[in-house]
Amino acid sequence: MIKSLFLLALPLLLSASQILSYNIYERTDRADVMITFDTPFTGVIKQGKSTNKIIIKLEGASIESSKIKKVNSKFLHSLTITPLKNQTQIVATISPSTRLIASKTADSYGLRLRFSAKKSQRSGVLANTKEPNLSALPTKKSEEFSKSYYIVVGILIVGIIILLYLKKRIQPEREAQSKEPWSFAQNKAVAKESEKQRSSQTSSTSEVSIRFQKSIDSQNSVVMLDFGVESYLVLMGNSNILLDKFRDDKPSTQQEFETILQDRNKELEDFLGTPNTNTNYAQTKEPLQAYKERAASLIYGEEA
Repeated sequence: MIKSLFLLALPLLLSASQILSYNIYERTDRADVMITFDTPFTGVIKQGKSTNKIIIKLEGASIESSKIKKVNSKFLHSLTITPLKNQTQIVATISPSTRLIASKTADSYGLRLRFSAKKSQRSGVLANTKEPNLSALPTKKSEEFSKSYYIVVGILIVGIIILLYLKKRIQPEREAQSKEPWSFAQNKAVAKESEKQRSSQTSSTSEVSIRFQKSIDSQNSVVMLDFGVESYLVLMGNSNILLDKFRDDKPSTQQEFETILQDRNKELEDFLGTPNTNTNYAQTKEPLQAYKERAASLIYGEEA
């Protein structure tokens, strides 16, 4: 007899799902209790509710021992899970305005108990109101629609006319720029290059450079200076004397410079033997600086 009862109850024991774990997730707008089973839960879920409690019974589910959990949520305050005969009872202490929604996962290995706020009565009233009769909505008369249509079309036409006018004005200017003759562009480039050369020449004319130099004695020397496009032969030392200036026939080698000095040997001796009245003034300045002033005055005098 006992053996027969055991055999009859065996399928029920085998079909029962055991609760492996449960987790509580607190959110601002809800509190979720996730229950996990060892096998897919196929039992029945029953629910009973009082003012501040919800009782859930899971038929065909079991748990090893009772569980009590305090929850710090405005929807769920505490949760008690108790094993009963062939079922498990869950008692949730809630706020009066809390509702419960139970749902299983797709594979039935999990059960979610969601505690959230009830829907407001206003939303329920809005949901129950009848939809308005769309045929009763006011529509525009055909004349008003025609006027609006013509206005929009007129604005589009005016916009197109303005765009065409602007295009006709801008296009010839672009074509003129694109059709600029090559020779004119080349002349522009040449003009720019010549202007650069003139500017470089102008900057170079403001500087004095020494082309050649030879000492005659311990105090005097003959120097070939380049200033602008001309070269100047200057006796520098106790006195600064301009001996000669060259433009196209300026010496290009040291030997040519020596030849010029040999041709002017007597002239140099005469200058060195005769004291200059401007000696004191020349000694107060550096020879090169004194020459710059003299050479500049010569150029300005030629230009005048």
